[in-house]
Formats: sequence, structure tokens, C-alpha cells
Amino acid sequence: MVSRVIPVDPFDLVVFGGTGDLARRKILPALFRRYCAGQMPEGSRIIGAARTDLDAASYRTLAAQAIRDHGGGRACEDGTLDRFLGIVDYVTTDAQGDQGWPDLARLLTKDLVRAFYLSVGPGLFGDIAQRIRAHGLANGQSRIVVEKPFGHDLASARDLNRTLATHFEEGQVYRIDHYLGKETVQNLMAVRFGNMLFEPLWNSQYVDHIQITVAETVGVGGREDYYDRAGAMRDMMQNHLMQLLCLIAMEPPARFEPDPVRDEKLKVIRALDPVEPHHIVRGQYDPGGEGPGYREEVGRPRSTTESYVALKAHVSNWRWSGTPFYLRTGKRLVARSSVINVVFKDAPHSIFGPEAGRHANILSIRLQPNEGITLHVTIKEPGPGGMRLTEVPLDMSFAKALGPDGQDPPDAYERLIMDVIRGNQTLFMRGDEVEAAWAWVDPIIAGWQKRGEVPKPYDAASTGPLDADQLMRRDKRAWRGIKP
Repeated sequence: MVSRVIPVDPFDLVVFGGTGDLARRKILPALFRRYCAGQMPEGSRIIGAARTDLDAASYRTLAAQAIRDHGGGRACEDGTLDRFLGIVDYVTTDAQGDQGWPDLARLLTKDLVRAFYLSVGPGLFGDIAQRIRAHGLANGQSRIVVEKPFGHDLASARDLNRTLATHFEEGQVYRIDHYLGKETVQNLMAVRFGNMLFEPLWNSQYVDHIQITVAETVGVGGREDYYDRAGAMRDMMQNHLMQLLCLIAMEPPARFEPDPVRDEKLKVIRALDPVEPHHIVRGQYDPGGEGPGYREEVGRPRSTTESYVALKAHVSNWRWSGTPFYLRTGKRLVARSSVINVVFKDAPHSIFGPEAGRHANILSIRLQPNEGITLHVTIKEPGPGGMRLTEVPLDMSFAKALGPDGQDPPDAYERLIMDVIRGNQTLFMRGDEVEAAWAWVDPIIAGWQKRGEVPKPYDAASTGPLDADQLMRRDKRAWRGIKP
């Protein structure tokens, strides 16, 4: 199976924070891969902008090394990399002053799509947006891309949205969440709305519960200051897991277009019930293996920031009434794994008797690693010893099923950056969606602070705090294993 490369119009892409970690690890390699795929038309350019004092040649050297380090093994020595570097430029720019802005304005091509990627801290979003307007960099085809965090709470998210709205229309603002660019995340909608097999069963009549797990093996190394102020709830639950919940629970949109899709996601967030305190578990990893504990890693021996959160949520609408959603995310866990498990109800009556055993049908959607979809079905156990039931997986690994395209799927940033150039906001969050998510999360965090709760310790390389297992046992359920 060969993927189609859909051309985009010529563009100028300015990457503010162009020398930073995100630009080197993700943005520049993603752009190079799109160049290799033939998706970057003649006349397009990439311009790095940062306060680091570099000339264009030095920045191209930085970009080349970033692509070699993080380009996923793409061949770089056949001349393609040199040709790509020929469209790369750089301007030393002060985000809070006037240095570099006139030079940047002179580099931009009239009448092209202009995308401004703010790969910087949110404290600089307003300064950069204001200077883009003040120095005449914006045109009728401008887009501005902002990375998370989209605020620290509801009040700061509203302030950020107001600041951006002062200089750009909502239709020009792209709030990027890289999870939405993953092939398997987009397949959530394809599986649901493209297969008659699943959509009639996608409701509380047939679904017992849904589990969403995003597990990481790494700690917080390199992000200590940010993470200790944010924690797992703000860093992962409010955005990544919330988006996965929305895609699983949303109603069918009228069309696969930006506003119909985002309207339905917003309805899910607004239908979420407040979470009861006994339906939440916070955790913090202890030392284990070769790694330090959380408090040692952040250098704060009394930190009460959580590195793990598990919770039980309910969506109060007709489709999902009574069906619990169990969400968990954590660092320094036993394996790196992002998976959604849709657990269907048992058959209403077993004709085989209790001695045959019972096995649930489970649809597992693996987001990373080994992206794919598995449907667990019940069959007869082989052998002559009577009717005994067992469970077997019907497994579709993208790497196996889709050939070369499944083995090397585009990175999320590749898809999302090209969507920015196309002007397609379907996979980006709208301002009211961000604010609704914070409105649900803020009372949870305020409750922790009011009660003075301390996170439960858990062993590194485990599945998390024991209290999280108890959260499920109370409902006579169990978490699915965390597997790589």
C-alpha cells in the first residue's frame, strides 16, 4: 500500500525558538521528511528565529546535525539534505525587543502562506504575536502555531486566548497537541465512523467500560522546573488524555471538517461529571533501578507534585450514561505504552455453562509503540475435553498490514505542520475547547490542595500505586496490563 502525498501551496514557515530542543528533535526532522516525500513545493522556505547569535550557515549546520540525530534513519548523504538546507535560513531575533524583526520581514515572500510556529514558552506568545503584527509580518494567509501548555489553569488559559485574539482571528490560531497527529489516533475516527461493525455497538448498551492508558518509562529529567509546577494532571491529563477521551466518546460529526469535529469534542468535555475525590489516585515514583526518585530528580525533598494520576470519569449523555471511563498516566512505569481498551459487556446468557469460562470482547487500540488495533474474541479452546472457551486476538499491526507505510508512519509533527500550511484545523484544539478542559480539571486540583493530599508512593518500573488497582477492584474490574 502506497500513501498519497498531497501537495501544499508554497509557504514561508518561521520557527521561533528555532535553536531549541523541540525544533531540533521534532520540527526540523519532520520538515526534512516531508521534503524527502516531495510535499514541499518550489519556493517554500524555513526560517529559524531565536535570540541565539548565529548566522544562516551556522544554523544550517545545527539543522543538519539535528536531522542526522533525530531524523529516524532517513538517508542524508545523497544530496537531499544539502538541497533541503538550501531553503533554510535564520535570523537572530529578540522576542521581547526589536532586534531582528526588520530583517525577518525582508526575508518573507509576498503573497505566500505564512506560518509562525511558536516553539517557545507560553510567556512569550503575546510578545511574539504583537511584534508579528507591529512589524507587518502577518498577511491574509497567516497562521500562528502555539505549543502546550495552553495556560496553567482556566484563568491563565482565558488570558492566553484573549492575547492571541488581539492579534489573530480564531481561524488563524493552531493549538498543537502532537497526540492528535498520530496515525492511530486519527484511526479512532476511521474505526468508529467508517465501519458499520463498531458504531452500532459504541454505547452504554454494549460497552462495559473504557480504559485509556498513557505510560512512560522515563522520569522528568530535563523538565524539572516545569514539571514540578505542572504535574501529571496538567501535563498529560488535561490535554493528551482528554483529547483521546473526546475522540472515543464524541458523537458522529456531520462532516469531517474542523468545526463539526471540534463541536462534538466540546460537547463531551461539557458532559463530564465532576470527579469524586475517592475516584482519583495520585502517585509519585520512588527511587528504583538506576534512577532517582521523583523528589531527588526535581531537587525538592518535600515536593507533593504527582507523577501519576488515575481517575474514573463519567460522560453524562444518552450514549454513555452509566459507562465509566478509567484514565491513567504516569512516569517511570514498567513499559512505554499508550493504549485504549474498549471492554464490551459479556453476552447476556452463556449457553455453555460456568465450567466453560467467560471471556470479554475487547478492542485494543495501540497508539505507541507497535501501532495497531487488536480485537480479542472468544473461541473454543482446542482439544477433545468438552466445550471450554478461550480468548484469541485478531491483530492488525500497522507495520505488518500496511507494508512499508505501516513500518515507517509519518511522525505526528509531519502531519500537523502540513495541516497548518493547508489551513486545516480539524486536528487542533479550539479556544473554547481548551477552556472547557481547564474548567473540568481546576476543581480536581483545587480539591487536592484544599485537602492537603500527598501523592501515594510507587516503585519505579511498576504499574503505579496500589491504590489505582483498588480503584478498579471496587467496581469488580481490573486494569489491562501495561505492555510495550
